[in-house]
Amino acid sequence: MHAFMVNLSNVFLRKTRRRTAFTLVEVMVSVAVAGIVFLGVYAGLSSGFAVVELARENLRATQIVQEKMETIRLYTWNQIATPGFIPTNFTEVFFAGTQSTSGLTYTGAVEIASAPISESYSNDLKAVTVRVTWSSANVPRTREMTTFVSRYGLQNYIY
Repeated sequence: MHAFMVNLSNVFLRKTRRRTAFTLVEVMVSVAVAGIVFLGVYAGLSSGFAVVELARENLRATQIVQEKMETIRLYTWNQIATPGFIPTNFTEVFFAGTQSTSGLTYTGAVEIASAPISESYSNDLKAVTVRVTWSSANVPRTREMTTFVSRYGLQNYIY
């Protein structure tokens, strides 16, 4: 009887071993699921880096426009009203990493025009527009800011 129990336990162990192994279909399904998860993580990371890069470019463009606007308020009315005194075109280069990498080039324009109003003080008011353009991932991008400068404005109190 003892031999029969040993033999029976061997049969039971063999069946258990066969049941614990994975079939080819199970392995293929798990590989497919792992591949989909890996692809999702990779797509999420690359999309995240692209969003961060675009946000960095937009921020730099806004900084350039703000810098030009801050210099405008330091000019006197005569300097602003004199054609050609303020350069109309400019170029800024942005290096996101080290200086050895090729930077992103921002081109800009400063436009000074009469204010679009018809009141009596229209001759004492100028509209200043600063526009920055650049190309990112073969997509043209633009940032623009407009302000008004008065003959009797803030610049009179600085000097």
